[in-house]
Amino acid sequence: MASLFTALSGLKAHQDWIDVIGNNLANANTSGFKTSHATFSSSFHSTLRHASGPANGYGGRNPVQIGMGVALSDIGRDFGQGALNSTGRVFDLALSGRGFFALQGGADTYYTRVGTFGLDGQNNLVDQRTGYQVLDGTGSAITLDTDSVFAPQATSMLELVGNLPKEVGGPLQEVLTGAEGMKHGQPATVAATSTGPWAVPAGETWSLNVSVSGGAPQQVSVTSASGSIDAAQVAAAIDDLDGVSASVNAAGQVEVATDRVGEDASIRFTSGPTNRDLVSTLGLPTTLVSGTEAAVGPTTDLNDLPGRVDPYQNGDQILVSGVDADGTPVNATFTYGVDGTTVDDFVAFLDGLYDDATVSLNAAGQLVVGADTAGETELLLSLEDASGNVGSMDWTDYAVQTTTEGTASDEVVSSMEVYDSAGVAHTLTVTFARQQDGSWTATASVPAEDGVVLSNPIAGIAFDDSGDPVGLGAVDTEVLVQFSGQTSPQSMSLELGSAGDFGGLTQYGSDGEVLVKTQDGFGAGQLANISVDADGTILGFYTNGQSRSLGEVGVAVFGNPEGLTAGGDGLWMASANSGQPVLGAGLAGAAGEVVGGALENSNVDTAEQFVRLIEAQRGFQANARVITAQDEVLRETVNLI
Repeated sequence: MASLFTALSGLKAHQDWIDVIGNNLANANTSGFKTSHATFSSSFHSTLRHASGPANGYGGRNPVQIGMGVALSDIGRDFGQGALNSTGRVFDLALSGRGFFALQGGADTYYTRVGTFGLDGQNNLVDQRTGYQVLDGTGSAITLDTDSVFAPQATSMLELVGNLPKEVGGPLQEVLTGAEGMKHGQPATVAATSTGPWAVPAGETWSLNVSVSGGAPQQVSVTSASGSIDAAQVAAAIDDLDGVSASVNAAGQVEVATDRVGEDASIRFTSGPTNRDLVSTLGLPTTLVSGTEAAVGPTTDLNDLPGRVDPYQNGDQILVSGVDADGTPVNATFTYGVDGTTVDDFVAFLDGLYDDATVSLNAAGQLVVGADTAGETELLLSLEDASGNVGSMDWTDYAVQTTTEGTASDEVVSSMEVYDSAGVAHTLTVTFARQQDGSWTATASVPAEDGVVLSNPIAGIAFDDSGDPVGLGAVDTEVLVQFSGQTSPQSMSLELGSAGDFGGLTQYGSDGEVLVKTQDGFGAGQLANISVDADGTILGFYTNGQSRSLGEVGVAVFGNPEGLTAGGDGLWMASANSGQPVLGAGLAGAAGEVVGGALENSNVDTAEQFVRLIEAQRGFQANARVITAQDEVLRETVNLI
């Protein structure tokens, strides 16, 4: 009869196992469900013979026992992590770890892995399934303040980043430069080697040709009246030509010089059309003879300039007209012999006419008119001879023209939004302007209707050759603004970076652009959105771009989570074997990460459960066959009578 009860225990045990499997499969899609597994153990044994040890020459023998069946010894829980399913709902929370959310239901505390939470009519965070209140890390119920306004904060710091261009486009001073340099010129001079007089039959004419400074040949003819020609006759004939003058020097030689001076002045003698060659008779060279030029010196006369056409005489006038750098007209007359005669006198006279510009000669002898200050100007200088002068100058050779355009400072403008203490937004504009020494000055401004800037421009923003800022520690970057409607000025600091810090301002070869990286002011804000961080912090995001913590979802950890008692609705309760809960924040120890907008799926492995179901079914069938077999044995036993 024992086998009947043994098989009966097997039937009951496998039925319980099927019940466990059925419950697992039923909850295969239940959020947060944890798989149960059954554990069997054998029952008492009937001992037919006890064990005996070796003795008296006999060996020992093992016990002989018959088992009395099986019993369900344990139904354990698999608290392994289930897959997370995104729902997109803010207060759907899941845990990636060993923790549990804590709920307060009356006097009892419950724990769950299913964070289907939401707000009730009093902004309490509650479990949507049961209405139990969600607890924070201190064990207190969570109530969210969703109605309060986020108070404004006045701007006190602005961090600027960007680049100020390395290439200089301004400020530049306007410069006028002469077309050619002034030189100290000497005429082309030729002297005859023969002194004469020369015997020439009466009535006979001798001639020669003279080319002056590249011009067409001019013929010189001298006729003998008394049987000879002397040097004075020849000099007088040549002196009548254009562009040259001739005389008899102390040695009795005919000496010829060009009226013009400089390298462009030249003389060439060639034979005339008559039978006798006056060139060879006088001993004149037939090669081209040119004038010379040297640098202008302190004694260089205006008449020594290669551009002089006819020598100035005392009283001749040079008319000066122009415009100073500040737009003032310039009109004056330089009188030769009264205001001076040398180039130095003339340049000093011109320089004295300009109050906002400087007139000088450069190393090449060119007239230079440079504005004293940078910026766009109408700087002009024009020179011409007065009508009625004896002398004259080709002033087009020395006419000045613009070689450097005057430009205003390079500027990089950055506008940014700042806030006063009442949270009113204002536009602050900072204009970075390059100075003549290469540094930059930052000038702050606000619209007139918004207020007025009280502080001075920020000066001394400098960079090294590599484009990194230098000396910013000594620069006062405070901007003081009196905003309209405020009783006291508001101070703001511009953070421009530091040496070796590529996060602030630089001066590289790229284009100029300066932006506001961060600023610590903001206006009043209304709650716009809510999210939950990994540590359980409930963050409120406001319309002013700010965020703050509205609360914290607590996470409980147990030493033995398998010892928890199931309470239905996915809830668990602490038991004598679960250990005391340790309530804190997410990410702390084994608590795990709080995942917002998601729920944890069941960790039931359906395929495995079906395999276990087959095992349980076969076990049940086997025990049923034992009962059937024992029934047949009993029937045969009865039939023996």
